[in-house]
Amino acid sequence: MTFSNQTIKEGAEPENFFWVALGKHEQYDKEATFLHYARLFRCTNSKGFFCVEEECQDFCQDSLSEDDVMLMDTGKEVFIWVGEAASDIEKKLSLKSAQVYIKHLADDVNQPPRKIRIAKHGLEPHEFKRCFHGWSP
Repeated sequence: MTFSNQTIKEGAEPENFFWVALGKHEQYDKEATFLHYARLFRCTNSKGFFCVEEECQDFCQDSLSEDDVMLMDTGKEVFIWVGEAASDIEKKLSLKSAQVYIKHLADDVNQPPRKIRIAKHGLEPHEFKRCFHGWSP
């Protein structure tokens, strides 16, 4: 098998040269401020009482628990990710927890304001998925 090297300037790639090998050409993020703010919290009542616990800093997609509700702070939004087997109590109290968390952050003038967004399992928006290392469908 022989290979040859070719130099091609970005944006001047032939249509079927580079992106066919990768699958498809998608837009990529031009900013990454979310990396400075990304925090993941687990909301669960698995111990018999409701609690919110922060996950480790180096979380990944496997950190999402199907039995619970997770809160993801991106610096602009606090996502409420709902696992398929999350209880009604976890769903209700997670919303209240997200509201309290945002109110607490609002007291700090150095923190940007956040909005709440819902992210259901399997329907996660790009802004949520980009916070995880190697997200796979």
